[in-house]
Amino acid sequence: MNAMRAITVIPGKQDSVALTDMPEPPEEDGPVLVRTRAIGICGTDLEIINGEYGTAPPGQERLIVGHESLGRVAEAAPDTGFKAGDLVVGIVRRRDPVPCPACAAGHWDMCINDRYTERGIKGRHGYASERYRIHPEHLVAVDPALGVLGVLLEPATVVAKAWDHIEKIGRRAAWAPEAVLITGAGPIGLLAALLAVQRGHQTYVLDLVTEGRKPEMVRRLGATYVHSGDLTEAAAEADIVIECTGFIQLLLDAKSRHPRYRIICLTGVSAVGTESVIDPGLLNRNMVLRNSVLFGSVNANREHYELAAKALAQADPRWLADLITRQVPLDQWPDAYARRPDDIKTVLGFPDVSP
Repeated sequence: MNAMRAITVIPGKQDSVALTDMPEPPEEDGPVLVRTRAIGICGTDLEIINGEYGTAPPGQERLIVGHESLGRVAEAAPDTGFKAGDLVVGIVRRRDPVPCPACAAGHWDMCINDRYTERGIKGRHGYASERYRIHPEHLVAVDPALGVLGVLLEPATVVAKAWDHIEKIGRRAAWAPEAVLITGAGPIGLLAALLAVQRGHQTYVLDLVTEGRKPEMVRRLGATYVHSGDLTEAAAEADIVIECTGFIQLLLDAKSRHPRYRIICLTGVSAVGTESVIDPGLLNRNMVLRNSVLFGSVNANREHYELAAKALAQADPRWLADLITRQVPLDQWPDAYARRPDDIKTVLGFPDVSP
């Protein structure tokens, strides 16, 4: 095997995405060889393909994309803890070479000097190739019962981290949260709602649509679907808010009637130059007088991957399966990167070749 197929781009160049032949992953990438089963497609991938950002590995023109992965171990050295046939997911971020204090402690998701790399995003090839090599510390085992649903692990780590930090902040004082508001019923929002329901919280999920798959997915969780026009009432009842759209104007304007403090976690990323009108005095009063917290969260470390794996293993597999609205074979790869109105999560499938 001298070459393999991979989805690649020239970072910063629009319309450069292609299914190309790439060299076999080098031995120095790690002692575990993984055959890719599936790649989840998210907004980050589409932005990289659109030329908005992304960085190829040093000295290379093209970047293999794909950071939401699912694979099967083909070869593994005896001391790696993995064996042929294991279902696995690769961690996205790598610590910086210095490392900073956070990276040195294994909290590479909190890197403070921005010298980290990310597979499929920044300075390191991603997982959208037929094979990749990896070091075992960057590989997470997936419950075999999940099958292709294991591709949801990486997006689930985003909300596992959000919940981890929310609960750590909450423990600064006596805390008894009841209601949670999730804004956005895309894959991140729905997974955030799943983890809220698993914690026993009264959960509201807000989105723009009035019917279809998203409201039904929310109701099947036992949560309450809220149309955007009813945000004020839902926000007034929420002790915790997880924002998954990047549009925070309504949240910042919303007034809570409750004296208890609230925690707002932002996971969505707003476009640069997005215009909004924010009353800094109102924001200040809501934050200070209610002991509230507004914080951002992105990426995840190994602990969050393990927390997410447990959450998926405990979830209804039929509900998880309905998060995946399309599975596109590799030979039809352009269709995977074309968004459709009813999409929640699109998955690009690779041939399942036994190790």
